[in-house]
Amino acid sequence: MTKNNFLLFLLTWFVWSCSENRDFPMPTPPDPNELHEGFNYSEVAPDADKPLTITFKAGATSALYGYKGDVYLHTGVIAEGVWMFVPAAWDENVAKCKMAFVEDNVWKIEIAPSVRQWFKSGEMAITKLGFVIRSADGTKKAVANDTFIELTDTKYTAFQPGAIKTATVPANMKEGINIVDNATVTLVLYDKDTAGNHKDYAYVVGDFNQWKLTNDEKSQMYRDEAAGCWWITLTGLEATKEYAFQYYVGTKAAGSMRLADAYARKILDPDNDKYISVSTYPENKTYPTGAIGIASVFKIQPDAYTWKVSNFKVADKDNLVIYEMLLRDFTQSGDLKGAMAKLDYIKSLGFNAIELMPVQEFDGNDSWGYNPCFFFAMDKAYGTDTMYKEFIDACHERGIAVIFDVVYNHASGSHPFAKLYWDSAKNKTASNNPWFNVDAPHPYSVFHDFNHESPLVRTFVKRNLKFLLDEYRIDGFRFDLAKGFTQKPSTTTTVDYYDASRVAVWKDYNSAIKSAKSDAIVILELFAEDSEEKVLAADGMKVWRNLNNAYCQSGMSWPADSEFYRLFTYNITFGSYIGYMESHDEERVNYKVKKYGNGDLKDNNANRLKSLSTNAAFFFTVPGPKMVWQFGEMAYDVSIEEGGRTGKKPIHWEYADSNKALVDNYSKLINLRTAYPSLFASSATLDWNVKLADWETGRTLTLSSVDGKKLQVFGNFTTHAVSYTIPAGTWYDYMGNGAAVQGGQTISVPAHEFRLYTSFAPKQ
Repeated sequence: MTKNNFLLFLLTWFVWSCSENRDFPMPTPPDPNELHEGFNYSEVAPDADKPLTITFKAGATSALYGYKGDVYLHTGVIAEGVWMFVPAAWDENVAKCKMAFVEDNVWKIEIAPSVRQWFKSGEMAITKLGFVIRSADGTKKAVANDTFIELTDTKYTAFQPGAIKTATVPANMKEGINIVDNATVTLVLYDKDTAGNHKDYAYVVGDFNQWKLTNDEKSQMYRDEAAGCWWITLTGLEATKEYAFQYYVGTKAAGSMRLADAYARKILDPDNDKYISVSTYPENKTYPTGAIGIASVFKIQPDAYTWKVSNFKVADKDNLVIYEMLLRDFTQSGDLKGAMAKLDYIKSLGFNAIELMPVQEFDGNDSWGYNPCFFFAMDKAYGTDTMYKEFIDACHERGIAVIFDVVYNHASGSHPFAKLYWDSAKNKTASNNPWFNVDAPHPYSVFHDFNHESPLVRTFVKRNLKFLLDEYRIDGFRFDLAKGFTQKPSTTTTVDYYDASRVAVWKDYNSAIKSAKSDAIVILELFAEDSEEKVLAADGMKVWRNLNNAYCQSGMSWPADSEFYRLFTYNITFGSYIGYMESHDEERVNYKVKKYGNGDLKDNNANRLKSLSTNAAFFFTVPGPKMVWQFGEMAYDVSIEEGGRTGKKPIHWEYADSNKALVDNYSKLINLRTAYPSLFASSATLDWNVKLADWETGRTLTLSSVDGKKLQVFGNFTTHAVSYTIPAGTWYDYMGNGAAVQGGQTISVPAHEFRLYTSFAPKQ
C-alpha cells in the first residue's frame, strides 16, 4: 500500500469510527484502482485553496443503494459550530450541488476551482466542512449522520483569543444592554456555571467594530469575577442608528460560539427573517456580513410611541370574557395589521379582553409560539414593535384588555442561556447550566426546562414580566404550563398533587407582577388538584378550567360525561376559574358535532347551530370569567389535527355570515353580562341543574342578583322535544324580541334549543 493510500484509509476509518450510526461496514485498506464504500476524497489532506473531488459509493446498507434518481450534496463550511455558506436549502435542488452519476451506486462532485471559491466564503479561515448526500426529494440520505472533514488553510488564520483582562463592572449596570448616554452602551454577559467556572474568553463583534475580533478595547470584554460577568463599554455610537452584534465566547478545549444577547429587544435571524413580508415588517435591518447565526440589535434612542390611551383599567377582572387569538391563523395576513382590522367585530360581540397566544420571539415564523427563544423581543412574524403598541392601544380604545400568553416553563435551544452551557453530544442543556435542568423533573415539559428554584431564573423572569407590563402596557398574563414551575420530581399521576414549592414560586412571581402593576391579571394553566388552586386563587391568581369534553358531549347530544358543574364552585375565591368550552389545545366542538353528532346533527347545520347556541347559553350565563377560542362563535369546524396539530389552519371568515345565528346568540349572551353586571357579581346566587340526572327533563339555570334581578335558562340537549313549565311571574324573552311571557304555562322546547327569560325587559 502506498503512503497516500494508507493515509486515505486512516481518514476514512476516522470518519466511520466517529459516526454514531455506522451505515456501511468499516472499509478495508483500499486498492489504488478501486473505490471503497462510503466517502472518498481526492485529497488526503484537503486544502481550502485547492479543488476537492468527493466520490460516494453506496454499500448495501446505505439508503441510496440501488437508487436510480438524482443525487445532491448538502454542504457547508463549519465555523463556531454553525453551517455557513450553504449553497442551497435542504429541499432546494441546484445544479451546483448535483452529483454526477459515475456508475450504479457511485456518484461524485468536484468542488472547484478551490474549496474557498466554490463556497464563496471570503476572508475567513476554512478548517472544516460538513456533508450530507441525499436523494433529490430529500427522503434518502447516503449516511444517517452528517459527515465532517478537516481542511488546511494556509491563507487565513483563525482568531487567537488573548489573556483575560479583569476590571469591575461599572456601577448600576444590569446583564444585557445598558444605555449609558447618547453615545455609549455597556454590554454585560453573565457567565458562571453551577460549579463557579466560566469561559476562557469573551468578545463582542458587531457593526461598531466592523465585525472584527481584536484583542483590544474594541472587542475584548473584561472579566469581573465577583459579579460573574464579562463586560465592555462601547463609545462613539450614533444614538439613532441600529447596531447588530454578537458575543464570541468559548474555551480552549471546546472552541468558540456566537451568542445573541438574551435581553435584546430585537434579533436578526438569517434563516427566517427573509420569509417575513415587507407589509408585515417594513423596518427590518439587513443581516450583517460577518455575523454567524442569530444576532442581537440595540438602538440608543428607540422609536418613540405616543399612547392614545394612557390610563386603561380593567373594569371587572371577575367578569372577563376573553377572546383567545392566534395571530397567524386569525386573518389572511396572519399579523397585527390583519387583527386590528377585526377589533370592531370583537368589540361588537361584547368581548372585553383578548389573549394573544405567544408573541415573544420564537423559533421560526410559523408556530403557535410555545417555542420561545428571546423573551424581550416581540416576534417580527407579526409586526414591528410599534405595531404591537398600536394594536394594544387600539384594543384599549375599545375597552378591550390585552393579555399576553407567556412561556417561562422552557425555552428552545436557540436561547442564549441554553447555548452558553450546552451538551452537544446529548443535544441538551449541560449539567452545569445554571438556568436549566438537563431533564425536566415533571412529565410534561418540552424543549429545555427552566429551573425556577434558581435565583438567576427568578430574576430573569421578574425582569421580563415588568418589562412587558411597562413597555407594552398590557393588562396581564396567561402562564403556559404553570404546573412545570417546580423542581419536585413527579409522574403523570403525582404532578397534580399539592406542591408547596410550586405554590411558593407562583406567589413570588405574582407578588413581582403586582408590584409592577397592582391590577394586572394573572392566569395559570395549572390543572393541579383543588387544594393548590384554592391557595393560588386566594393570592389573587386565576386558573384555567377546561370543560371541553363536557361541552363536546352536550353539543353532540350525548349525555355521557356532559355535566357542566365543574365550571363554577362557591368553594374557591370568586372569579378564579377561567372557564372555556374550547381552547387552542382541544378539539373543536363543532368538528365533533359534525362527525359524531346524535340524530341529524351530522347533516343538519341549522340544528348544529341550535345545539352550539344551547351550549353557549349554559356557558356565558355562569358567573366568573370565560374564554372563547377564536372562531368558536362562528362554529369553526376544522379539526385541530388538520395540517398537523400546531400547523396552519384554513381561515373561514365567511362562517360569520353563514353561521350568523350562532354569532348573534354569542353577542346577545356576552352583552347580557356587560349590561347587567349585578347578575354576575360575587353577591349573585347561582342555582343550576346540569348533571346527568337532568338530561332527559331539560337542564335549568337560575341567577339571582341582590338588586332583585333574575335570569332563567332552560336547555334541551336531547334529540326530542321536552316540556318546560315557566316559573310563576312575568318574564321577558331575552333571546327573542323581548316580549313579556307569563309564568305558570308549560311550553314544548324542540330538540337542541334553549329558552332564556329575564325578570326585567331587555335594554333596547
